[in-house]
Amino acid sequence: MLLRPPRVLLALVLSVLLGGFLAGCSPAAGGGARTAAPTRTPATAAPTGASGLPVVRAADLPPEARGTLDLIARGGPYPYAKDGTVFSDFEKALPREERGYYREYTVKTPGERDRGARRLVVGRGGETYYTDDHYETFREVVADEA
Repeated sequence: MLLRPPRVLLALVLSVLLGGFLAGCSPAAGGGARTAAPTRTPATAAPTGASGLPVVRAADLPPEARGTLDLIARGGPYPYAKDGTVFSDFEKALPREERGYYREYTVKTPGERDRGARRLVVGRGGETYYTDDHYETFREVVADEA
């Protein structure tokens, strides 16, 4: 089980829920048929997160990633056996921490029969990172602005 300051966890959950609600209310949301093709999530042009990595707002994550954030906040249950296991960061893409600091979670990819390439990686301090290219690049997930 991950230990996070309650206020960080609450802010992340609220931002995900509020972001999903607001996205569903926008005129662009439409309500028509959606394609199952995965899309890359927009990142800011300059690294502005605490990690120095590019950032992505929780509300801008794909709906499957927001669902995984919700599962993490609730402590599971997770759909894949590897969810919640230690992420070792062999690629050295995240801020350097001791082994066991980071845990990884699968973000389901529509149309994929296996775990796909998308993951959320969460540090013990509650910091969250998203990759949609199987650890080649990461973006720091930041709470939506109020």
